Amino acid sequence: MSTEGYGLELNILIIGVGGQGTLLSSRFLGDVALRLGRDVKVSEVHGMSQRGGSVETCVRIGENIASPIIDRGMADVVLSFESVEALRALDYLKPGGTVIMNTQEILPMPVISGTAVYPENVPERLKGGNYNVISLDALGIAESCGSPKCVNVVLLGVLSGTIPGIPEEVWLESLKNVVPAKLLDVNLRAFEAGRKQGGNETKV
Repeated sequence: MSTEGYGLELNILIIGVGGQGTLLSSRFLGDVALRLGRDVKVSEVHGMSQRGGSVETCVRIGENIASPIIDRGMADVVLSFESVEALRALDYLKPGGTVIMNTQEILPMPVISGTAVYPENVPERLKGGNYNVISLDALGIAESCGSPKCVNVVLLGVLSGTIPGIPEEVWLESLKNVVPAKLLDVNLRAFEAGRKQGGNETKV
């Protein structure tokens, strides 16, 4: 597996809220790594997922990965399925890393109940750091492809477009392996739509 631009290892922190498909995403990336003969370790940290709480998944890929945990300042990529989760995960990103952010806002229970306030202008708050940002309306893209449930696959498509050296057919074979056959067509459309966004990287 080529990790050109990331050194010998590739560390991806997937972060979102319960029900957004972080588990499938980690399975997908693990399948890609194994197809290319790389070691891969995955760990998951669940918050109150049934109440829309945060869910984190660490995916570490390389020659010989000892630990599945991504420490602060260690992630090459933060793949954020929800807007404010990108802010919460910035401490994990290494200098020069990349944030791929879905601009969708999902209000947590404290905000819904009125005990907390959802942060405003998240894209503006991301400016000024030593990292790259790709932000997109992944939900809108998923809906245009046929299913709002494909947000995770749209974002995986974006991710695939930022990692050089991996043939597109490897990504597609892994997608076919982890997605049920009856849902494959819509997920393939979502992946390709996301992949086209992968080059729209903006320094902030």
